[in-house]
Amino acid sequence: MRAAVTATSRYLPKQIMTNHELEKMVDTSDDWIQSRTGIVERRVVSEGETTSDMCTHIAKELLERSNSEPNDVEVIIIATVTPDMPTPATASLVQNRIRANNAWGFDLSGACTGFIYAVDTGSRLIESGKYKKVMVIGVDTMSSVLDYTDRNTCVLFGDGGGGIMLEPAKNDENGIIDSILRTDGSGGDYLKIPGGGSLHPASHETVDQHLHYIRQDGKVVFKYAVKGMADISEDILIKNNIESNSIDLYVPHQANKRIIDSAAQRCGFNDDQVYININRYGNTTAGTIPICLDEAVELGKIKEGYLILLAAFGAGFTWGSMLIRWGK
Repeated sequence: MRAAVTATSRYLPKQIMTNHELEKMVDTSDDWIQSRTGIVERRVVSEGETTSDMCTHIAKELLERSNSEPNDVEVIIIATVTPDMPTPATASLVQNRIRANNAWGFDLSGACTGFIYAVDTGSRLIESGKYKKVMVIGVDTMSSVLDYTDRNTCVLFGDGGGGIMLEPAKNDENGIIDSILRTDGSGGDYLKIPGGGSLHPASHETVDQHLHYIRQDGKVVFKYAVKGMADISEDILIKNNIESNSIDLYVPHQANKRIIDSAAQRCGFNDDQVYININRYGNTTAGTIPICLDEAVELGKIKEGYLILLAAFGAGFTWGSMLIRWGK
């Protein structure tokens, strides 16, 4: 028995931050950002808007679109690196707000690969036969961990996310077909938020040293991401004896258009097979892939029976790919 995607949803904050606005904040330019990343603008939460707020909006829409009642939901998995607070989990806050009284849940921290990790985890719960409805959400409020004096990071990220409902597939051909998941902790220092944990608990010193903001060695991360995304995308095709022209839509993590282009080229995908929206939203970390999925469904780029390939690379290092035959 496979787990099928029975509904999708997304949420993007209303506030738009353009490259031209960033030009006034740090030493950068619209031309540089677009040529290096493909990003034109990104969304930023309004004052007081949180990760759990965005997740709750997505969760309510998933209930509606999957014709589910709150008490039908049995598990809520939220992929995020920017929870409202270290504890309780964002999943607990969402469970309470949507009144999913029969559900348990947890947050999963897999950075940019977090949504794929979460979908794989959710699909295993469905496959076990014990659960019938698992809600999987990927959301990040990256503006909360960005240093807007650091031009190497603040131009890359945005806020937002999306989610899916997983249920047992009614058609044996549909659902989550396969996944490949990887982690290499030796790359941890190249992309991290140093402060706020047990290593560097919050203090005047950690705040003064900007340790609560994301830091990255861009050149190293780019090199590993280009290879990791391309490798993991190609590996799952080879493993499942699938030719590139059989993929109806490639949905890669939206970190950098050059990384996406490199992975797509390696796999032999043409432009029509690749979904890209990084120009409008930037890198929303765990949110990029579910945003893409919901947009693609809305635009008719994903339909019943389509073969979908997901791939991501993120901090950790983490990376992964997943094959889905779309349909209930």
